[in-house]
Amino acid sequence: MLDIRPVGYVVGLLVAVLGFAMIVPILVDLAEGRGQWWVFVESAVITTLSGGMIALASANGVRQGLTIQQTFMLTTGVWLMLPLFGAIPFILGATDASVTDAVFEAMSGLTTTGSTVLTGLDALPKGLLIWRGILQWLGGIGIIVVAMVFLPELRVGGMQIFKSESFDTFGKILPRAGQIATQISVIYVWLTLACVLSYLALGMSAFDATVHALTTVSTGGFSNYDASFATFSGPAEYVASLFMILAALPFVRYVQLINGNPVALHRDPQVRGFLITLAVLVGVGFIMLRAVFSYDAEQMLREALFNVTSIISGTGYASADYMLWGPFAVALFFFIGLIGGCAGSTTCSIKVFRYQLLFASIRAQLRRIRSPHGVFTPRYDGRPVGADVLSSVMSFFMFFIVSLGLISVALSLTGLDFVTSISGAAAALANIGPGLGPIIGPAGNFGSLNDTAKWILIAAMLIGRLELLAVYVMFTSKFWRA
Repeated sequence: MLDIRPVGYVVGLLVAVLGFAMIVPILVDLAEGRGQWWVFVESAVITTLSGGMIALASANGVRQGLTIQQTFMLTTGVWLMLPLFGAIPFILGATDASVTDAVFEAMSGLTTTGSTVLTGLDALPKGLLIWRGILQWLGGIGIIVVAMVFLPELRVGGMQIFKSESFDTFGKILPRAGQIATQISVIYVWLTLACVLSYLALGMSAFDATVHALTTVSTGGFSNYDASFATFSGPAEYVASLFMILAALPFVRYVQLINGNPVALHRDPQVRGFLITLAVLVGVGFIMLRAVFSYDAEQMLREALFNVTSIISGTGYASADYMLWGPFAVALFFFIGLIGGCAGSTTCSIKVFRYQLLFASIRAQLRRIRSPHGVFTPRYDGRPVGADVLSSVMSFFMFFIVSLGLISVALSLTGLDFVTSISGAAAALANIGPGLGPIIGPAGNFGSLNDTAKWILIAAMLIGRLELLAVYVMFTSKFWRA
């Protein structure tokens, strides 16, 4: 029988840590003086005690390692339980959110999706605003560790191709996963501090700089304002674009960089692929803007850079309503969101390396057709790619497309129109943030959707953040019999 106590122990500890994190919004609310601090005191007590009791009840089952079934359960369980407790402040606080809306907001935060059901953000207590930022920041570092430690071991979606890079490549320098996770966390913190200071230098208030740094580096996209990043149009868009790009690169390469490998980033094919793709798409966006509007070239370049970077990285900030850029722009932004950043970053969606492996496989197949007697092996970064990796990648693409279709159909059955259904499904499954159309587009939000649609999107955000297969495998009977 499957022993869930080791899973419960870790989940309980992380829930308790989430409760301790509520100290920050307590202090912020006390400083603001609006009397909202008690919301987080109550939430912290409930969350910390619940997590502590779960951990204590499971402590007698703790052992040295986890089985593969327990690892799958842990990965999914963490992203299932933390949003439930992270939603408590939204229920008790000034938003007076329903359970559905509160869980939606918390799930969107911890999965770094950035979709929101809240309006009137400008007037919300600062404690709730910084809590949204903290949820995204914790979700960002959490997914980096999951992508580097768990998913390669679980062989999810081709991530096993990075197994040797995460551990064996470091040799004697960084022999243990714990050391890698620690160094990644330190880099993540320093990157966040650098973003805070950059925003401050451009005139943001300390509070706005802190919250937006949390949601920029995590590529989450929650803002303190209903107008999103349009509130800070100007040089701040360049800073945000820079840090979104840095957060979209694999953090394990930063670890190699600080450990004496100055060309680690440059030699990574997915880094080169991401940057080239981004440059081409920004150029296309600039050309589109020139064809539609007549304002100055610098503003066109800035808006193209910022909004393209925001969508491809899954951050979801908006500095302009790109629905007004023309029908081609609408279609382009839909597909840009399905690209994503690099594996091992805070970004989401399909990821660049999977497209590179797909094209390598197609290229090898075309060469076999031209030369039936030749032997052609797909290669990645100069190394042959195993059949198991290609199979995992192809399975991921298939599951992603099928999931996108099923979620779109499910949303349409709740009464939503075609554009809202398919773009909402893509925004949730790829953890992008805004969808398309007048309802959930960059100028709208998800608050007006019915509860059924919101729960469908909540499930889609969870599934997409954990690379689909890590969740789907738990619905097979063989998983529970193993």
